[in-house]
Amino acid sequence: MLELTMAVVTGEADAGATAGMLMAEADSEPGAVLRVGRDRNVCRLAPPQDWLFVSRTHLEFRCRVDGTWTVTWVRGSQPDPASEVRLLAGGSAMALAYGATTPLPRGGSGEVVVRDRSGPRSVSVGFYHEV
Repeated sequence: MLELTMAVVTGEADAGATAGMLMAEADSEPGAVLRVGRDRNVCRLAPPQDWLFVSRTHLEFRCRVDGTWTVTWVRGSQPDPASEVRLLAGGSAMALAYGATTPLPRGGSGEVVVRDRSGPRSVSVGFYHEV
């Protein structure tokens, strides 16, 4: 099972203030998908609609045949993204390239952070992969 917790954070009014918390989970069945983005019709976790640095479908967590999970920064309609994405897990941080996919640690936890390049806003998606 993969559990996701999303925190929407802004530094504009109060530095580091959390504006919202959402949760989603999915069994580790091959083909299972959890999406994060502004399009509430296809995404289980969605930040505020006016946070345009987050694409309609920004992140996609997908379960592979072997029960492991990956995260993909889905390419949007713009050639250059308005955000940057970092994966924090196992004590290390890694930038995720636009359009790239990377595996999540099996049986581990961490977070994927989407940061607005033009302001102090970010979306933090914590994950816990239960084996």
